Amino acid sequence: MPLIDKIKELAKAYAPDTVTVRRHIHANPELSFEEHNTAAYVKEVLQSYGLEAQPMATTGLVAVVKGKNPEKRTIALRADMDALPIVEANEVEYKSKNEGVMHACGHDVHTASVLGAARILQELRDEFEGTVKLVFQPGEEKFPGGASIMIKEGVLQNPAPESIVGQHVFPLLPAGKVGFRSGMYMASADEIYITVKGKGGHAAMPEMNIDPVLISSHLIVALQQIVSRHASPKVPSVLSFGKIEAKGATNVIPNEVKIEGTFRTMNEVWRKEAHQKIKKLAESLCESMGGSCEIDIKNGYPFLKNDPVITGIARSAAESYLGEENVVDLDLWMGAEDFAYYTQQIPACFYRLGTRNEARGIISGVHTPTFDVDEAALETSIGLMAWIALQELQA
Repeated sequence: MPLIDKIKELAKAYAPDTVTVRRHIHANPELSFEEHNTAAYVKEVLQSYGLEAQPMATTGLVAVVKGKNPEKRTIALRADMDALPIVEANEVEYKSKNEGVMHACGHDVHTASVLGAARILQELRDEFEGTVKLVFQPGEEKFPGGASIMIKEGVLQNPAPESIVGQHVFPLLPAGKVGFRSGMYMASADEIYITVKGKGGHAAMPEMNIDPVLISSHLIVALQQIVSRHASPKVPSVLSFGKIEAKGATNVIPNEVKIEGTFRTMNEVWRKEAHQKIKKLAESLCESMGGSCEIDIKNGYPFLKNDPVITGIARSAAESYLGEENVVDLDLWMGAEDFAYYTQQIPACFYRLGTRNEARGIISGVHTPTFDVDEAALETSIGLMAWIALQELQA
């Protein structure tokens, strides 16, 4: 029997167990860098497959599947394990047991997928050459990102993978389909914290005050020109503010206002330039209105760039495994991912796994209380990841 058919057969056989693993992780979510129980569970599952896991980055794990001639070539598969601070609204048997914490970004699927692929590869270890490194990382959702810590602690060494592959759920794409994009794919993501300072007092006497609320409203509008008037149309950029905190009242002007936002782009030169423009505009505008400001821009995840060769191999593998009609092209995505740290170090491919099922009402986006996946996607993901891994090993 051809190897691809063996993988499909094993994926079908192991899919129910993979669903069980996914549901356990989903029902017991843990926040970023707090994944102690999740890591212990993953280690236990790996041991049941005959694989030993080593701890890294406190709540991360690394394991290897060794084929014949394991030193010949090493590639890595990556999963993230953390959840989000969201109250789950789904009424399902695997609903989160940890109030206020939810796997609303599909990391339960990612972890279960790599575990399922590892089981298939372990079963077929006598039929391929090389080593597949399994990376289960913490803290993708929280700065500075678990990937950066794993890299610092040596996840890309001993053995050193020549490439790394990761996947992410994609609720815009039906289950059974996957998406790829070669080259630049996802944006960098920086966090912006601004404290606008004025002089508070009675709202009925604004002439006696320096109103930081008014200054903040002008500032947020003015900052939009950083993108609309300075960014090249060829460089996608986003500047958004999602939090404004003014602890005043209907008749009280506060002393200060706190603003939080994000800046995202796909060009490092423009990224640095934009930071300077944001700071200069904020400081000068606040001063011109009689106030002042403190501004802190934290450099977040870098942009994510898929290696053309590695992505080409992965896409060809997907087309042979699923059929060309089930493999789509992806657009640029202004979301960010700490998998980007790996792409800055070694050739990498980050692709999307379709999880949508409109007939069953599984249509919610990630980071929402009603996010869920069509679990039929798990059979696709475990088989495809195993097949991609073997094709990368043969490259």
